[in-house]
Amino acid sequence: ELGRIEQYVEMVLCYLRLASLSSDLVLQEYSLADCIRRTVKKFAVVFLHKKISLHWEETDVRVLTDEKWLCFCLEQLFANVVQYAAKGSVRITFQGDTLSIADTGIGIAPEDLPRVCEKGYTGLNGRREKKATGIGLYLCKRILTKLGHRLTITSQLGEGTTASITFPRERVLWD
Repeated sequence: ELGRIEQYVEMVLCYLRLASLSSDLVLQEYSLADCIRRTVKKFAVVFLHKKISLHWEETDVRVLTDEKWLCFCLEQLFANVVQYAAKGSVRITFQGDTLSIADTGIGIAPEDLPRVCEKGYTGLNGRREKKATGIGLYLCKRILTKLGHRLTITSQLGEGTTASITFPRERVLWD
């Protein structure tokens, strides 16, 4: 519960800083694996508690991004996995210039999919679960756009959801 409270407070603070986000960005070269590892570690206890298995083959890719804001977005994506993929699994992959986080959760209704990144939109799952804020994916989309990255969400109802972050090719560096 403390973790969830901390996450909600962080979302509020992020929302308040969104207007002046450009002045807080520090674009540098970062290890994508380090960012993912930090996020996985933060959610490890919840993954174990909810019996969510993790499949991830680390890569030695580095990306030009802002580490703090990228990690915030990864945390939001993992929070959705934890909320909607109980007793399922999550697979993290990196191919070409795209990081994908795919879960085997309840999925998103086709009519909700185009709107999941709109501010305040919770969709069918959010109304059913009554725990959604409709702000997490909105913040991710806005932040990743400011970073020059692209967020794409695909889903099949009852089968799972994949959140993909595409980095501009010139910002992907292989060790």
